[in-house]
Amino acid sequence: MSEVFDLFQQGREHLSKGRAAQATVALEKAKAREPEKASIREALGIAYFRIHRYAEAESEFRKMLELAPVDDYAHYALGRCLDKLGKPAEANGHYKLASSLRPGSRDYQARIRDVS
Repeated sequence: MSEVFDLFQQGREHLSKGRAAQATVALEKAKAREPEKASIREALGIAYFRIHRYAEAESEFRKMLELAPVDDYAHYALGRCLDKLGKPAEANGHYKLASSLRPGSRDYQARIRDVS
């Protein structure tokens, strides 16, 4: 296996065990080697979000959307970051996009009502 994959797996393992700060170390190394990998960006965004580094999480999810503009989860996660950063109107737009990309998602739909 590749070094990048190993780093990614280490980061995901840390996340699964609730060690988001530790996850950022491996995931940042993986991102430095493969900056265009959406899966690395997603995991790093989640790790940043969990340790309240919302601006950095926002950046990761925005990059994900550059790489995959119709990723429903990236829109949802970006909306969550924007909410935490005090930008509810912009967040609501991303919740609506996420919901339209995955109709029937209760999580996405519930967020739209929260910020309307």
